[in-house]
Amino acid sequence: MQRPIDDPGDAGRSLEPTRAWALSRLREPLDVDRLARQACMSPRSFARHFRLQTGTTPAQWILDQRTRAAQHLLESTDLPVEHVAAESGFGSAGTLRAHFGRRLATTPTAYRRAFRQS
Repeated sequence: MQRPIDDPGDAGRSLEPTRAWALSRLREPLDVDRLARQACMSPRSFARHFRLQTGTTPAQWILDQRTRAAQHLLESTDLPVEHVAAESGFGSAGTLRAHFGRRLATTPTAYRRAFRQS
């Protein structure tokens, strides 16, 4: 028998499969509604359970994951910053630069120079 979307039994269900699904789709738009649909939950319940399980909001978690993906690409490839932005889900080099500035207090180019693997 299927449970209703907001069934209290959802509280103990791990959202790890949804997080893994999102990680494989960082290039795509990923908002709470889309993540909640993937988890078969209402957006409100999903956001609440996500915060309980991860300690952060879905939006902040997505930004963290996109930042990590961009860092990895900057460290391990010669892709232009515009391509790194697209591949990591930021969409544009300007958006990537803005997030790097806020989160890491540097630019993608400076990050690459400092952390590039030889």
